Amino acid sequence: MKYYSIGEVAAKFNIPESTLRYYEKKGLIPQSERDEAGRRLFSEDHIGLLGTVICLKNTNMSISRIKQYIDWVVEGDATVELRLKMMRTHKQEVLTEISLMTEAIGGIDWKIDRYVKRLKEKNNEGEESR
Repeated sequence: MKYYSIGEVAAKFNIPESTLRYYEKKGLIPQSERDEAGRRLFSEDHIGLLGTVICLKNTNMSISRIKQYIDWVVEGDATVELRLKMMRTHKQEVLTEISLMTEAIGGIDWKIDRYVKRLKEKNNEGEESR
């Protein structure tokens, strides 16, 4: 099995090494391994799991919920229904957030249009007074 250093994994996911250390400290990287010098080693399995952790974190899942998910992964097939329910619930939360953000964009666009119009009017007034 191929192993990767913390620097290689950090570069792969474009995150700081400190984030990986934090995730390990919080128990989000189970069964982590170290070489004889004490340096962290990440297997392909770790990298796959880290991809999931980062995806969940990027969609605003809390560290405690991610930890619960990881614990269920480690427990194995007996927790598949729990994991499925968690993912379905999280997906709905993300879709709700996307909907709220999409709605908010309309308000931001309205403000932008208003300021553009104001600036055009101001510029036109300046040209007329010359």
